[in-house]
Amino acid sequence: MLIVLGGLPGTGKTTIAREIVALIPCAYLRIDTIEQALRSSGALAGEVGPAGYVVAYALARSNLSLGQTILADCVNPLPVTREAWRAVAADAASRIVEVEIVCSDSAEHRRRVEQRSIDVPGLVPPTWEAVQRHNYATWSTPHLVVDSAVLGAREAAKLILSHARGRD
Repeated sequence: MLIVLGGLPGTGKTTIAREIVALIPCAYLRIDTIEQALRSSGALAGEVGPAGYVVAYALARSNLSLGQTILADCVNPLPVTREAWRAVAADAASRIVEVEIVCSDSAEHRRRVEQRSIDVPGLVPPTWEAVQRHNYATWSTPHLVVDSAVLGAREAAKLILSHARGRD
């Protein structure tokens, strides 16, 4: 199974992802980590662009083909990225669970963005203004929406896994 957590920076994706990893055995693919590794390698002449996602798609595809559950933690901002994750699952004949993490309390969301600690060496966090300007398209396909202003991380993780098992 492929579980894809998407949502703007600071909504709680990584915090929820860590809870999921604590509850089920899975491979965890975090786009922030992949993109920063690409930047740190010095191999890129410019912006990371889609490279981090392309690497994650390949890693997910290869691990799904081995029967592993994959948890992807990414902004997943556009229809093209969402379709690419669905294609990865289809290529591996795996089920996909698409989840959008939101934070309905804008003051809390801003606090998280402005006060978050970064655990990826070298990663520069976005500003609140950058988050507000982020190119993030409204979802047009069925997916689970989890509001991290209402549910704690452990509760959200359990809800996502229950949904993934078809028991929500």
